[in-house]
Amino acid sequence: MASRVRQDRLLELVRINGFASLHNLANLLKVSESTVRRDLGFLEKEGSVKRTHGGVFYTGPSPNLGHFNQRQQSEHDRKVAIAELTASLINDGDTLLLDGGSTTYELAQRLVGRPMQIVTNSLPVATAFTSSEETDVVLIGGYVHSRTGVAIGPYSVSMIQQLNVQRAVISVAGITDRGIYNSNLLLVETEKAMMQAADEVTVVADSTKFNKSSLALLCELSMIDSIVVDDELDAEWINTLRLAGIDVQIAAIRTQIEPTS
Repeated sequence: MASRVRQDRLLELVRINGFASLHNLANLLKVSESTVRRDLGFLEKEGSVKRTHGGVFYTGPSPNLGHFNQRQQSEHDRKVAIAELTASLINDGDTLLLDGGSTTYELAQRLVGRPMQIVTNSLPVATAFTSSEETDVVLIGGYVHSRTGVAIGPYSVSMIQQLNVQRAVISVAGITDRGIYNSNLLLVETEKAMMQAADEVTVVADSTKFNKSSLALLCELSMIDSIVVDDELDAEWINTLRLAGIDVQIAAIRTQIEPTS
């Protein structure tokens, strides 16, 4: 069986079951456990699965949100690098509020299986944790945007206002010297409530988002505590962010190479 065909079959088995053990996967595919480990390593780098003690979780995209899945593939290597670094900055036992961006979804995939509390307004993010007994998930309700699976609007804001979290992690559509932007007015109002509910606000944004504005201004630069960005952001912008009092974390982009069979 060719490696890509085998990996697709492996991914489908994990997706159907939500969680699968290494031993069972090897038996079902009639290959060695070392082959399964190698294939799972590739799938984990793609963001489709998350290996943990005793087996593997499915963390791939929802099949019903085509627009979200398309966004997830855009600048994927940058988003993976940012997500991996952000995950390393988060401690077990933390309480996090994750919004519904494609970069925060990559982050969610890397938090599966860790003991913490997750609050989110994103159906894809919440779904990523459904097979994890270690993580408590609170799903924010409200009007669900059909293209992204994100709950926004007054009902979402009302629920968020009752909460307090250690950190809110927010993805954005654009960043200029005026501040942080997103593309939907209701989304921005919901994210403002998220920021107010958090002790610390972290923005995750790849370098292509800089020098771009969008429909609605979320906040000035000085209102965020930290930002995680890839290493292709220019030095002038890094200096601007630090002068605004922001802790800048820089993630190194790694090109992902498929293993040979």
